[in-house]
Amino acid sequence: MDSPNVKYISECFIQPHSASEESKKPFYLAPFDLAMLSAHYIQKGLLFTKPPEANNNPNFLQTLLAKLKHSLSLALVHFYPLAGRLVTKKEQDPHLYLVYVDCSNCPGAKFIHASLDMSISDILSPTDVPLVVQSFFDHDRAVNHDGHTTSLLTVQVTELVDGVFIGLSMNHALGDGTSYWHFFNTWSEIFRAEENNVTLSEISRPPVLERWFPEGLGPIFSLPYTNPDEFIERFEAPEMRERIFHFSSESIAKLKSKANSECETSKISSFQALSALLWRSLTRARGFAPNQETSCRLAANNRARINPPLSPNYFGNSIHPVKSQPVKAGELLENGLGWAAWKLHETVVNHNDKWIRQSIDAWLKSPTVYQLSRTFDPHSIMMGSGPRFDMYGNEFGMGKAVALRSGYANKFIGKVTSYSGREAGSIDLEVCLPPAAMRALESDAGFMEAASVPSYD
Repeated sequence: MDSPNVKYISECFIQPHSASEESKKPFYLAPFDLAMLSAHYIQKGLLFTKPPEANNNPNFLQTLLAKLKHSLSLALVHFYPLAGRLVTKKEQDPHLYLVYVDCSNCPGAKFIHASLDMSISDILSPTDVPLVVQSFFDHDRAVNHDGHTTSLLTVQVTELVDGVFIGLSMNHALGDGTSYWHFFNTWSEIFRAEENNVTLSEISRPPVLERWFPEGLGPIFSLPYTNPDEFIERFEAPEMRERIFHFSSESIAKLKSKANSECETSKISSFQALSALLWRSLTRARGFAPNQETSCRLAANNRARINPPLSPNYFGNSIHPVKSQPVKAGELLENGLGWAAWKLHETVVNHNDKWIRQSIDAWLKSPTVYQLSRTFDPHSIMMGSGPRFDMYGNEFGMGKAVALRSGYANKFIGKVTSYSGREAGSIDLEVCLPPAAMRALESDAGFMEAASVPSYD
């Protein structure tokens, strides 16, 4: 039986509650931001259970929507670029192709109210993530360059029979996962304060909006193009299954202990050990020839690695998908978990200020825009997002979320997205694989011994 479709009830635009003089100026983008113009928006969201009082209060949802809109307008005061639009300024002599954010002549962030005649169980109980979840987000298949004509941030609130899903889609050219969750956390902080009749005079973590540029450069960077067709790619993912695997803190501790023991070290981190398990397991499940080269990429946060370091509250893109040295698939599977984890450990250790500045220098000499089909190799895996973000700390008057889900954006075969689990120290991994490879992974005794089915009780 076909599942019901999401019904769109209303939409509006939310402006910052007040506008500073700074917000009226052009907001320029740094090299790491401009490189994201052809990537998808970031789409993540939280599923909440309706509180018991919702059954007896016919105005529950309308009251919630009003509070969400008001707190969103207050949050946008601090993150005002998210209420703007992209603008391109072009000149011929000398050549100029400048993409920046206009924060002053725009309708604001979009707010959508939708409904779906399905329950929380309908969303969470299937083995694979249901396709309808993609409809919980705006900007389906949009690339960041589309922010010239569409919102840079959309909140979509989808009412289920017994729950509420709050999904955010944010333009990736404005910020990375760290920035995304920073905004989500701040919005929640303001909402909770308003619930207690407290208007915050200041937020706990004000964003650093001033862009980081290499010494003596910026704020204007001209791209070597004359029109968007030269650098925009509309990536369509092939047929694949998407499934969530849960790793308890105990399981992760075992993996870390095993990896370090095999290498006679104590330097391998929990996430490096978990990533090594995924690298080996997905390589086995995909049935690569023994001489096929494969690698593992990890999304590395550059903020603390640059010297001097950036503030952890830097709002922008400061990430790089660091790539392990390629190895033969046969070699990866013949050696143990610790061998693979040590390769990843070395990759992370070598990702330092010198490496980051060399990559920026290379970009400045030949500016490019990342394209999914060319950036990621089909025989490798990519570990995206990160379990260190405070995801379940976001509350909006309905208690702690029961689950986190994402949209269509930035997914491809071999992509593994990591989230903090609902229980402290646990991690949920969202794995994308072709159907046959996913069946092979599900039959892999070593992998399934470490993983478990998420519990949403």
